[in-house]
Amino acid sequence: MLLSKTGMLLTAMIAGTGIAAFIHAQDSPTYKVDVSVVNVFATVHDRNGRIISDLAKDDFILEEDGKQQEIRYFSRQTDLPLKMGLLIDISESQRNLIEDERRASYQFLDQVLRPDRDQAFVIQFDSQAELLQDLTNSRDLLQKALNSLKGVPVLRRPGNGSDSSNFPFFSFAQTFPGGIQIPGIPGGQRRGGGGRGGGGGRRGDTPGEQRRQMGAGTVLYDSVFLASDEILQSEEGRKAIILISDGVDHGSKVGEKEATAAAHHADALIYCIRYFDSSAYGGRSGGGMDRDEGAIGTKTLKMLSQETGGREFEVSKKLSLKEIYEKIQEELRNQYNLGYTPSNTAGNEFRTIKLRTKDSKLEVVTRAGYYPKHS
Repeated sequence: MLLSKTGMLLTAMIAGTGIAAFIHAQDSPTYKVDVSVVNVFATVHDRNGRIISDLAKDDFILEEDGKQQEIRYFSRQTDLPLKMGLLIDISESQRNLIEDERRASYQFLDQVLRPDRDQAFVIQFDSQAELLQDLTNSRDLLQKALNSLKGVPVLRRPGNGSDSSNFPFFSFAQTFPGGIQIPGIPGGQRRGGGGRGGGGGRRGDTPGEQRRQMGAGTVLYDSVFLASDEILQSEEGRKAIILISDGVDHGSKVGEKEATAAAHHADALIYCIRYFDSSAYGGRSGGGMDRDEGAIGTKTLKMLSQETGGREFEVSKKLSLKEIYEKIQEELRNQYNLGYTPSNTAGNEFRTIKLRTKDSKLEVVTRAGYYPKHS
């Protein structure tokens, strides 16, 4: 559902099944494990963009596949851990923006992450996706990852320490032996053997040969797929991806549907930030994008955010990257948590979710749905 110009906004994020659910208690919820519970995280805004934090359970109406569901659990605030990924486009058209992205991203992480329970990871992508820092609560490690944007990370072997930064790199262009095949992606691999990985190009190619074949590109969909499928799918709690790009994809081995499905399976919402350097867009002969590509990029980012329950922003003279991060930060800090047990307990098909309020002045933006998980 698209937002009207005057409508108030409710952003809902489906956390999926098989995670910690809470017993109804508005001020100090207690938690239990309930594999049948679907959790919905939501933030509510008024017409002026102000976050509303005093709604009650009875103010919401929740439907799954067109059938109203009983909201069994409700809390005005959630204390669940947050797992968050920063996906930053470093392709040629973005190179002049990286310093601003570096500064704003670190300030955002420094303010949002709670060291005792939250974690983040950093991926950069151009013709391949590179994990600069795996999930960690260390601000120092995250800062180092952001400082290395635009550089070529060194592949290190697993160490004896407990920090997951020993796995700083994966891409569809790097093959790790012993991995599990990703269906439909030639040579693609999940976590296995020497770390996170995915093969690219033709089977049997060396990593160097694969990189030469790929050439210039922007593997946006691959990055979303890997962040969702490789990192977030096995995590619990709240999960979010912050994607900074002009939205144009060139060279990904997965498409829009596969990337979106991976985010749904991981129960992750995606905040998309469209950021572009107008000086780089001088037409194809100048290495930039043409008008059609720009429209496609905008559509891609809107689709990813709307399908997963996030929001799409664009950096402009009126709205800086820092200000966008502040808006995202405010939403992540002010979330309702609604839980329900689906009336349909059979099948693994995708299920649509519609969340709305009884106040007709409120407009609801939700993730399209979720894939049920069964124990």
